[in-house]
Formats: sequence, C-alpha cells, structure tokens
Amino acid sequence: MNRYPLWKYIVIVVALLIGVIYTAPNFFGESPAVQVSSQKATIKVDENTYERVQAALQEAKITPNGIFFEQGAQQATLRVRFDPTQAELQLQAKEVIERLLNPDPSDPSYVVALNLVPNTPEWLLNLHALPMYLGLDLRGGVHFLLEVDMDAAINKRAEAIATDLRTQFREERIRQSGITRNGTSLEIAFRSEEERAKARDLLRNTHNDLTLSDRDDGQTYRLVATMTDRSLTEVRDYALKQNISTLHNRINELGVAEPVIAQQGASRIVVELPGVQDTAKAKDILGRTATLEIRMVDDSPEAYAQLSSGIVPFGDELYYDREGNPILVKRQVVLTGDNLNDAQPGFDQQTQEPTVNLTLDSRGARIFQDVTRDNVGKRMAIILFEKGKGEVVTAPVIRQEIGGGRVQISGRMTTMEATDTALLLRAGSLAAPMEIIEERLIGPSLGAANIEAGFHSTLYGFAIVSIFMILYYQVFGAVSVFALTCNVMLLVALLSMLQATLTLPGIAAVALTLGMAVDANVLINERVREELREGRTPQQAIHEGFSMAFNTILDSNITSLIAGIALLIFGSGPVRGFAVVHCLGILTSIFTSVVVTRALINLIYGRQKKLKRLHVGMIWKPTE
Repeated sequence: MNRYPLWKYIVIVVALLIGVIYTAPNFFGESPAVQVSSQKATIKVDENTYERVQAALQEAKITPNGIFFEQGAQQATLRVRFDPTQAELQLQAKEVIERLLNPDPSDPSYVVALNLVPNTPEWLLNLHALPMYLGLDLRGGVHFLLEVDMDAAINKRAEAIATDLRTQFREERIRQSGITRNGTSLEIAFRSEEERAKARDLLRNTHNDLTLSDRDDGQTYRLVATMTDRSLTEVRDYALKQNISTLHNRINELGVAEPVIAQQGASRIVVELPGVQDTAKAKDILGRTATLEIRMVDDSPEAYAQLSSGIVPFGDELYYDREGNPILVKRQVVLTGDNLNDAQPGFDQQTQEPTVNLTLDSRGARIFQDVTRDNVGKRMAIILFEKGKGEVVTAPVIRQEIGGGRVQISGRMTTMEATDTALLLRAGSLAAPMEIIEERLIGPSLGAANIEAGFHSTLYGFAIVSIFMILYYQVFGAVSVFALTCNVMLLVALLSMLQATLTLPGIAAVALTLGMAVDANVLINERVREELREGRTPQQAIHEGFSMAFNTILDSNITSLIAGIALLIFGSGPVRGFAVVHCLGILTSIFTSVVVTRALINLIYGRQKKLKRLHVGMIWKPTE
C-alpha cells in the first residue's frame, strides 16, 4: 500500500542531487579580480593577451592567485584572480594592465575593470553551476550615468532629411544645383525661380517639420529649409527613447539580470545593474555603439589624386578597412541600421567564411534594390561604427541588382567577430552616441545590519519551527524538517540555475515559502492523526492521510500561485523580486511536502507488514 516503485525514488534522488550541485556555488564566496575584455569588435582577447599580461605582472612583481583565460559564448575574457586577503594587489594589477593594454587612454582597445569573481570549483563551472545574483539592496551593484549626444542626433536627422530631399527631387524631376547643410538648416540651390517654386510646393506638402524661406545671391535661387523647434524636440525625445530601448535589448540579450534603465533630465540615462558580477561586460555593453551604414565608394581617379595630396575630396569621407587601406566613400548614406529587421551570423556557401546575414525592412529592401540597379560595376562600402569611429568591414563590387532585402556582410571576419557584430546589430542601433560621464559602485541600500537581520530572522525561524516539529510530531516531524531543508535547497538551486536576482523582498518570500511548506506538512501530519483517531490501521492512516491532504494542499498552493503570477506580470522592482521567489517556492513546496515526505515515510513504515504504531505525536481520542 505505502510503497513507491523504484523509478520514483530515482527521480527524487536525482532531483535532490541536482539541488545540491546547483546550491553549492553559493557557499564558496568571491575573490577580487581584474577582468580584461575587448573594447572594439576588431580586437580580441586571446592567448597572446594572456602572455603579455602575465609577463607584465611578473615584471611588476605582482603574484596573482591565478590568471584564467575564458572563451565565452559572446567574447573571450581574461581574469586575474587574487586571494580575498590581497585586495591591495588588485588595484596595483589594474594599473599595470591598463598601462600595458591601453597606452593611449583617449582610445582604449580593452576594458580593464575591477571585479569580484566567484570561487566556484572548476568542475561545478563545467556543469554551468553558478551562484545566484543578489540585488542592489543586498549586494549593491553598478551605477552608470550616460550623456546622449543630442547634437549628433540632430545632425543625423538633418543628413537623413537631405538624403530624402535628393530622392524626392529626382523622382519629381526637380533640378537642383546642390544641397548644403548648415546646422539645422538645409540650403538648396536652383537655377530658376520656377524650379524653386516647384520644390517649395513639394516640401510644404511632404515636410511639415521644415520652415521655408528664400535667399538669392543674384546668380542662383536658394531655398532654405530649417527644422522647426517642435521637430528638434521630437528628434531629441526620439533619440533618448530609442537609446533606452536599445540598451534594454542589448542588456537583456547578453543576460544581465533585472536592469534599471531610466531617463534623467533631457539628455541623460541612468543605468543600474543590480547584483552584476561582470562589471567589465557591463561597461562593454553600454560603451559599444555598433551602428551600420551603407555608402557608395568613390573610386574616381580625380578623388584619389586629391587624396594623394592629403586632401579629402568635397562630398567624400575617408575611412580605412581592416587591413589599414584607405577607402573614400560618399558622404551620402544609402542605408543605416534603422532599416534592419534581423542580423544573424552564418557562413558563405562558396568560401565557407564567417558572414553576417542582414534582413532589411520593406523600405530598406526597396532602397537597396534601386541603388544596386543604378550602380552595377561600382563598389559599395559597409561601414561599422563603434565609439564614433567608422571602419569599412567590406567594400564589394555590385555585380547585379539585389532584391529581396537580404544582404550578406563578409570580410575576413572570425566566427566570434561575426557573432558579436550580429548580436549588436540585432539589438538595435543607437539613435545617437552616448558617453559614460559617471560610474560608481553602489553599496547595499538597506545596510549590512538589515541584511543580516533578514537572513537571521529566516534562519532562526526555521530552527524554532524545526525543533517544535520534531518535539511535537516525533518521526513525522523529523521527516517534515528534512523536507523543509530540501525545499530551501531546491529553491536556492532554481534561483541559481535561472540566474535570478535575490532581493530582500525575495528573502521575505523564502520565509513565506517555509511557512506554506510547514503548513502543508502540519496538514498531512494532522490528517494522519485524524485517521488514527477514527480507528484506521497505521498503514491505512498513512495512505488516507496523504491522499486527503494532497487535494487541500494543491488547492491552497494553486490559489497562491495565481496571486504570485499576477504580481510577477503587473509588478515591478521589489514586488517582482518577491513574486519570482514566491512562485518558485510554491513549486518546490508542493514537491517536497508531498512527494519527498511521502517517499521517506514509505521507506520508514511502508515495508513493515505488522505495523502497530506510528510516531506522529500523541493521539488524542475523544472520550465517550
């Protein structure tokens, strides 16, 4: 009657073993470290970087606890780890590595940051067993204040308007002698008053964000289009909101837990990363812009003749490819990253070289098809911008018209470079460059005393409940205490496996979970005692007690789970942190209170054929 098949015991043992493995990393603590990661997509951390750092530290007579080269999914990192008692060496090592890898502070190639790394053993790391994150209120985190370059956003918008005007004039067959930009104004030259009048009528119908005025110099007829104050405000607001959205996408895709990204003032963004354990990666995420532009290459002999004299031709800009070769490109932008729907890494079917496969939106596909049709035999440059500096990734010759909105980028990239580039482009381009103007570490906002009190209250409450359960319910109480311990262990394991962030409200949810688990075990024990009072045999009492209690436990936990899911969906901040732990705790509570407890009781009493007594406390029978 009260026997589990072997497979049920195997499932329980495997579940508890997984719980032990993924709970263990939270008990090994952390060590100070210096972390090195790449600042630019074209520069990678490799074995050569490892040897250079090792040699520099030896020369400076700094002996770390270890130097670890880690090849992650997105990028490689180098961690120089020290013992917890060697915090002063951490600062010295950072200065040495910074001077070695970034000789020009104005143009750093690597991110060198102080960090705390878990002391998790290698065999646990190989199983992807990592400690859970702690929130700002428990551990603190990293605070960044970013300044959005609004002038760059306005200039970008003005350039886009100029490009649109050239296209419109060409489609409407309006002849213009040139479009020049002066700040927020565009000056359009015409050879006749008739052409200017046509252009004025067109712009009044299509561009409500421009104010128009005439300006003549006696030889040409000029139309000055100036962006209105309202349109400038809209550009600034869009730049701020787009950058916030891009940061959300970028941080979420790279796995930083529960970031706080909010607007501050008219041009600043606050980013707080609670419980972050990888500050170098955080700086790298925020600092990289990775915007894409497609422009036509100017291969005319006259242009390169001027370049050889040290002069960049008018209307052109000078960029370099990855081999350092100069390439002149037209100032006019054909397409930008705003026209991207998707970006995925891949391989060229013919050369098997790593590539980045782009999917354009309908507008981008139409423009790309028109440009490739009109420029067969000419070169097109694909430029990747990072930190405001552009680099020509590839500049292929257009062999034929390309339709369908699918573009392939190749250019001697490694697999890792293709993956990084695709990820950053997929996350979205920034509407305007940003600069980190403030960076600081945030300590626990609630203070060490409150944090300690939160942990101790949960621990002491658990201890008192355990003592009471053992004294009152005897063997059944001891089994319940074991189930409660397994409940906490599995909850911590789930939080670690999901890399969820534990906050102080989360600790309160742990205490609530313990209370619900205790309630479930008390309900089972009292059900068993009730069956014994009614004259059932011990084996029947166990069977009926667990069966009857299960329905009640399931109903109560499901109603609590519904409330927790509602808090998870509609809540934010501390409420969300509470809801995550609460929902996970309900699942572990049902498993341990019913399955684990029943398995242990079956092991203790289920195989006794002539069972006469259950150690479930004193049975009070009513007197007749």
